[in-house]
Amino acid sequence: MTATLPRVLPSPDGKPVPPPGTAEAFRAFARDLAAGRRPWTAEAAQFIAAQFDQLAADWDATRATGRDDPLRDALTHGGPIPQGPCLELGSGTGLFTPILTAAFPHVISVDLSMRMLQHANGRSSWRVRADASRLPLADASVAVIAAIDMLLFPAETARVLAPDGLLLWINQLGSDGPLYLPAATVVAALPGIWQATESEAGWGSWALLRRTG
Repeated sequence: MTATLPRVLPSPDGKPVPPPGTAEAFRAFARDLAAGRRPWTAEAAQFIAAQFDQLAADWDATRATGRDDPLRDALTHGGPIPQGPCLELGSGTGLFTPILTAAFPHVISVDLSMRMLQHANGRSSWRVRADASRLPLADASVAVIAAIDMLLFPAETARVLAPDGLLLWINQLGSDGPLYLPAATVVAALPGIWQATESEAGWGSWALLRRTG
């Protein structure tokens, strides 16, 4: 079940829409991976890590403005937010980590790219290089998972999230983003029964997903 809330924050001009062909190829990969139609391989992980290692030095200059509206709106209007450890997946250079740190008592920032994590020094106190398909965390050990422009690994997400926890799913550029998955697709991919609340904010969209069975 998915509930849609009305937009509060308008979409400003100047949205940096990626090339449609490239973005759709990545979206297809993200959909197939989430649905289990495509495997996640060591080669794919190495390729992604290498790509983001190369982008790390210029990441803040090209991604630092205009993209935090969905996260801020979700935390403000998404309903009750559980308090406890927050796992930030795809944390990158930590552009969004201060927002999460202000909302949660502990934030663990995880990324596949070592260069990205190195550039997050000073923004995140707990940085871990790890593959999100095999997280070095115990079962049911985090209250919130914040996945910002991330690939979805359904089984591992459900494993580390507490039974009453929350998945915070953010697409910075909404349906134009290269890894966009709507809330209904995320719900369908996750094991068990989940309820979602979603909305749009700024250039992007967000969804809050809670396990109900």
